[in-house]
Amino acid sequence: MSSDDPIEIRRLAGAALHAHVGALADVLHDCVAGDASVGFMAPFTEADARAQLDAMVAEVDRGRRLLLAAFADGTVVGTVQVILVLPPNQPHRGEITKLLVHRSARKRGVAERLMRRAEAEALTEGKSLLVLDTVTGDPAERLYTRLGWTPVGVIPDYALYPDGRTCATTVFFKPLGSASG
Repeated sequence: MSSDDPIEIRRLAGAALHAHVGALADVLHDCVAGDASVGFMAPFTEADARAQLDAMVAEVDRGRRLLLAAFADGTVVGTVQVILVLPPNQPHRGEITKLLVHRSARKRGVAERLMRRAEAEALTEGKSLLVLDTVTGDPAERLYTRLGWTPVGVIPDYALYPDGRTCATTVFFKPLGSASG
């Protein structure tokens, strides 16, 4: 992939999502292999990644979350999800999760494009507030700040890297617009 390849962001659901599960699992596996603290511990196999993606796809199929994928030359190079269904007293809120960019596609604006589209899709789904968390000091933290997200605070030793080391987590929020309802 060259640095001037166009990146296309698509919302995947139904047959299109099922057709790309393997490629999405490859991105997840690559990120965990690259030591990303995204909820999984080493050893994390390709089969583990596929099983996790199958579970996430089931949530998309039930309308509980949406999934976006970034494509470069027809290949999935990144993904992000928005959890849409939260407790009954939070119908206006969504949660960003699993912003992942394959190591071979980083530093090309993929994560920013995914986030901008995730915000737009969440607003279309009637969400007026989004939240997320990320490893403190990670490049994603700078991205969220640049995109207008507000940090709430840092929780020390909140999560683990795949190798078992602890990491602090910064929690963010972003209002999207007026609440619908």
